[in-house]
Amino acid sequence: MRQYLWIWLTITSIIAAAAQAEPITTGALLREMIDLHNLTDFPSPAYKTVQFSSYDHRSTVPGGPEWFANSDGFGREPVPNFEKVIREPSGGKPGEYLICDVKGPGAVVRTWTAAIKGSIRLFLDDMDKPLFDGPAEDFLYRPYQPFSKEAGIEPDFYRNSFQQNRAGYAPMPFAKQCRIVWVGNVDEIHFYQIQIRLYEPTANVVTFGPQDVKKYANEIHEVGKVLAAPAANWKHASTVAPVEIKADLAPGEVKEVLKLKGPKAVERLTLKLDAKDIDRALRQTVMHVICDDYPWGQVQSPVGDFFGAAPGINPYDSVPFTVEADGTMTSRFVMPFAKSMRIVFQNLGRQAVSVNGSVLPMDYQWNDTTSMHFRARWRVDHDLVGAGDAVQDLPFLVARGGGVYVGTTSLLLNPTAIPTPGGGWWGEGDEKIFVDDDVRPSTFGTGSEDYYNYAWSSSDIFFHAYCGQPRNDGPGTRGFVTNNRWHVIDALPFKNSVAFYMGLFHHERTPGMSYARVGYHYARPGLIDDHVPITGEDVRPVDLPPNWQPASRGGANNSVYHQAESLVQSPQARLVDGNLYAGGKVLRWEPASKGDALVLTIPIAEAGRYALHLAVALNGESGKISVHMGDKSIMGGEKGVIDLCAPGRQMLRELSTGPMDLPKGDFKLTVRYEGPSE
Repeated sequence: MRQYLWIWLTITSIIAAAAQAEPITTGALLREMIDLHNLTDFPSPAYKTVQFSSYDHRSTVPGGPEWFANSDGFGREPVPNFEKVIREPSGGKPGEYLICDVKGPGAVVRTWTAAIKGSIRLFLDDMDKPLFDGPAEDFLYRPYQPFSKEAGIEPDFYRNSFQQNRAGYAPMPFAKQCRIVWVGNVDEIHFYQIQIRLYEPTANVVTFGPQDVKKYANEIHEVGKVLAAPAANWKHASTVAPVEIKADLAPGEVKEVLKLKGPKAVERLTLKLDAKDIDRALRQTVMHVICDDYPWGQVQSPVGDFFGAAPGINPYDSVPFTVEADGTMTSRFVMPFAKSMRIVFQNLGRQAVSVNGSVLPMDYQWNDTTSMHFRARWRVDHDLVGAGDAVQDLPFLVARGGGVYVGTTSLLLNPTAIPTPGGGWWGEGDEKIFVDDDVRPSTFGTGSEDYYNYAWSSSDIFFHAYCGQPRNDGPGTRGFVTNNRWHVIDALPFKNSVAFYMGLFHHERTPGMSYARVGYHYARPGLIDDHVPITGEDVRPVDLPPNWQPASRGGANNSVYHQAESLVQSPQARLVDGNLYAGGKVLRWEPASKGDALVLTIPIAEAGRYALHLAVALNGESGKISVHMGDKSIMGGEKGVIDLCAPGRQMLRELSTGPMDLPKGDFKLTVRYEGPSE
């Protein structure tokens, strides 16, 4: 069983904790959830963020034979994926298993599960009876909900605010101990993660109680409102006017566009690029943010990648970043500096690029003991081979010095030919985060998508305050994929060093992958990392493979494929070219009015039981359809209407029927236009 023990050697941190005016309460932690200024100083009292999870517990030796073991999350693991067996199942009663046990002051800050059954019992401090005893999913998705009725908070309030996709962000502080027991059948412990702050021993922490939800109801409502819609509800502290950024960059040109004197901080950075090929401009225009005359920019990144939504413009909203459909990109990460800040743009492309935007400066008192610079240094690997038998850990940040890790973006090309997540999935690899003197990572994940707060290799576009998938081309998880996650309440401080890795673990051997990433962090002066300069080769154009053909493997095993243009004759249909589409083409149907129909005649070679999968293109021009076999609607659920409109995006998705018996011969499928998207 893991045990965590720290001996705090720095007298300054003990003095700071002893002099702390405000105790750490549920309310204080709630306010931290939307306080980006708080991230600019090394935390006091100091804490370490650790994670308990269902990772394959055979992975004990970094780089050893079982380092990439992947038999986790489905029960009957070779090594149980919990801390301790409390009671084996017997007499028809389920077993009891310890999944988290820490001593000392701390706080539960994040919970996550893919699909866990059974129940959870939560014990804080010296409790004999559990504070929570109920369905495991309820606790891991919405920890506050059981205590909310008396506070007058409706269950739906937590969705898309404190519950973000499959993660729960509901801080629960404790003064002495946190103990979490899972009760159930080990075959149903489908993946879990519990993140905890462990404070230094002198920290003054007030333990969470059921009354806290009512006591801090105002904070919950205020914070929840911002988490649900950050851009619309964000409040800036600055009282001065923005400073304009404007520049025209010729190919190969480097230009300084802003210089500020300190001590100050930039509270908001807004940029918009214009170029003939905007996608390439966003990757090939590199931004350098240089604070306090450092020889290298603390920020060095292609502009689009920095904002966490590349390639191209993919709208999303989060606490630190917002990308709008018109290409306006905003960062709310606070960037402090003691003496000076310069922003420089470098055009590594072959076209002219215009940059417009602004920064919002604010007063900031630089503290030589605690203040930190904001850093975001981009890196990429091209021509990687993703595989299940040649897994590799990709470094996101490897650094020595003190700081706080606050966010991650993965931006990759997955050129698989399998049009389903099964077989085409790129993200079986786990995050592994080594902090300070870790021999084994204090954060060990259960899969790339789990780190990004979703599950089951989903292709869904989503975005929340702390996480998102603003791009996933499809079908399945093929094409360009972008994931991001922001560590605000679950930030990861490090005193001496940090090493963040994510495994590249594909379902099948897939050459030609490209994987760019950014590890966002704050750092005390003196931190060194493994960053290397960004070159023209790094930002070379990366495109989807041309003329790809879908493969009958993985989740698409035993499939027969037909191109739509070979199944239909219609004056309303024409072909459109693009590498996104199988064979480099897609059938574009342009119905004149609601009720128009497109009939596809599908040859069935042999009578049998079939499931039908229809790959459809989604974009901002698409409308609503229904799909029929005779008079029967066979897709789209109860209403039978499917909205294909995806403003600001261009992607492929799969519509499917359940298994059905089909006779030999021609099968007619009717697609009916149901009008424009509303």
